[in-house]
Amino acid sequence: MTYELETGIAARLINAESDDEQIFTTPHTLQVLSVKPIGVNGQSDRHRVILSDGSHFIQAMLATSLNSMVLDHTITKNTVIVTEKMSCNYVQGKRLLILMSIRILGQCEEKLGDPKNLKEDNDKGEGGSKPSSTVTTPAVQKGQPSRPQQQQTAQTKSGGKPNLHPIEALSPYSNNWTIRAVVTQKSDVRTWSNTRGEGKLFNFTLADESGEIRATAFNQMVDELYDRVKEQKVYYVSKAKVTLAKKKFNNVQNEYEMTLERNSEVEECTDASNMPTLKYNFIPFSELENLAPEAICDAIAIAKEVGEFEEFTSNRTQRLTKKRDLTLVDKSGYATRFTMWGKFAENFAVEHENPVLAIKGARVSDFGGRSLSTINTTQVLQNPELPEAFALRGWYDAQGSEHNFQSHTNVAFAGKTSGGFNRNSVVPLSEVKEFVVGESDKAQFFSSRATVMHIKGDNIAYPACSTPTCNKKVVQSGDSWGCEKCQKSYNEPQWRFIVSMAVSDCTGQEWFQGFNDVGEMIFGMTGNEVIAIRENDEARFNTLLARSIGHTFNFFCRAKTENFNDTLRLRKGIVRIEKLDYAEEAKHLIELLDSPWANQ
Repeated sequence: MTYELETGIAARLINAESDDEQIFTTPHTLQVLSVKPIGVNGQSDRHRVILSDGSHFIQAMLATSLNSMVLDHTITKNTVIVTEKMSCNYVQGKRLLILMSIRILGQCEEKLGDPKNLKEDNDKGEGGSKPSSTVTTPAVQKGQPSRPQQQQTAQTKSGGKPNLHPIEALSPYSNNWTIRAVVTQKSDVRTWSNTRGEGKLFNFTLADESGEIRATAFNQMVDELYDRVKEQKVYYVSKAKVTLAKKKFNNVQNEYEMTLERNSEVEECTDASNMPTLKYNFIPFSELENLAPEAICDAIAIAKEVGEFEEFTSNRTQRLTKKRDLTLVDKSGYATRFTMWGKFAENFAVEHENPVLAIKGARVSDFGGRSLSTINTTQVLQNPELPEAFALRGWYDAQGSEHNFQSHTNVAFAGKTSGGFNRNSVVPLSEVKEFVVGESDKAQFFSSRATVMHIKGDNIAYPACSTPTCNKKVVQSGDSWGCEKCQKSYNEPQWRFIVSMAVSDCTGQEWFQGFNDVGEMIFGMTGNEVIAIRENDEARFNTLLARSIGHTFNFFCRAKTENFNDTLRLRKGIVRIEKLDYAEEAKHLIELLDSPWANQ
C-alpha cells in the first residue's frame, strides 16, 4: 500500500505560533523515521520521534499517554501516522512539538522520499544566503501589527495568559509555561517534625482536558495559598518546579508533580467560557482482574445498593474509623464492592435512586476478590453530565435493573465455605489485618502464597474419635479413650493435626492455623506417625520440624476477628493448602506478561 505524506507541513509546524490551534489540531500525514527513549534521572519515561513529510524531517516528543504504542511496537521506524492533536512547548529555549493524539495509517518497509534536516536547509538558504523570511522575524510594515501587538493578540485569545500548555506536556524540561486547570481535590494542612526541623504542607490536584498533576505547597506558600485555592475553581498556574513524582506519596496518574515556590504564580481564572473538564479513563468491571492490586483506576457505574454509614474503632490503629459499602454494577455484567472511607462515607448522600457514580482515582483491592475503595485523592460525582453516564442510565432503566450480575469476589466471600486458591487475588501478608477491619461478625476469605518459617512443636495434634465422621476430642480414662458424642470407647485415639505456624512472604509475616489435612501436607505423614516419633525419639521429632520449614505453599484462608478473654484478635485459619505447581505458576506468569496489566 502506498501513502502520500503532507509535503511542506514540517516547515509550517516548526514555524507556527504556539497558540495557532488550527495547525496543531488539523490532521497531518507524516512518517516516523525513528523513536528514541529519553528520560529524567535515568528513567525512560518519554519518547522522542523524528517525523518526515517526505521533504524535510523535524523532531517531536510523544505524550506519555502514547507510550503504550511504543511498548507494544505499534509505533516503530517507518510507521505512517496521522497527527490528530499536537501542542507546542519550549525545552531549554528551543521549540518542541508534542504529539498528544495520533492515528496509525500503516507500516512501510523503508523511508518515503528523501527528507532533509529542515534546520540545515534553512541555514544554507539559496546559494549560501541568509535564511528565508519563513524563519526570520519579518520587518514591521505599515498596517501590520508589531510583534508585541501579535503577542497581545495571542494573550487575548488565551484569556489574557500567553503560552498556555496542557498538563500532559509538562516535564522537568519545560519552561515559560502556564497551565489553566481546575482544582479537583485539596488536602488539609499537615505538619511534620524531624531532625532537620519542623514545617507544614498541603497539596491539591489540578486537571485539564489532557490530564492531571499534583501540586504541593510548603511553609510560607501554605499561608499564602491555602485559603485562596478552592476545589472546583479554575486557576492559572506558572513558575512552579516540575519534578518526578514520588509514587509512594502520590497517587495522581502523572509521572511528574509540581512544587510551588516563592516565585510561583497561582491566579484564579474568572473567564467562565471553555472551562476545563476532567479527563476519565473508565475501566469496565469485567477488566478489574487485569489490574494489579493497589492500582488506581476510574470507573462509572450504577449504585445498586448503598450501605449504612458505620463508625467503629480500628483493630489495627485503635482509631475511630468511618466507612460505607456500596454495590456498584456496570454494563459489563459485574457487581463490585466500593468502600468509601472517612469524609467520603460521612458526606455521601444519595441524590437519586440508583444514581450513576463517576469515580476518578479509586484504588483496586483484591481482598476476597476485586473491589474498589476511596483514597484521599478520589473524586466521586453523582449523575454527572457525561455521555457515558447518560448511556449507563438508559441501559439500567431499560434492562440492567433485572440483570443477574457476576461477582469478582470468590464464593467463600459470599458466605459459603467452598472455594480455593486464586492466583489472581493473592493478598500480601502485610495487608491481611486490613482485610477484616471493623468486620468482627463476618469471616473473610483470601488467597496467599507464603513460606513456612516456624511450626510450634507443642500441642501439634489432639486425640480424636476414631469414628470417621466424628473427629471430636476424646478423653483418656484408664486404658481406653472415650468420646462423649458417640458414646463409644477405643483402645487408641486417632491423632489429628492442629498446626500453628508462622508463614512469611516478601511483605511480612503472619500466624496461620491449620487442621489435619494441612499437617499431612506439610509433614508428609499422618498424625499418628508424627506423635509416635515425638514420644519415642525427641531428636528425630525436632529434625522433622526443622525439615518441614522453608517450603512455600499456596494457601486459601479464612480470617475472622474473635473475642478471646475480652481481647479482640484476628485468627487466620487455613481452609485449603496446595503444593506449588511450577508449570502452572510459570503459565500464570506468562499470562500476566501478555495482559494489559503488564503494559500499563
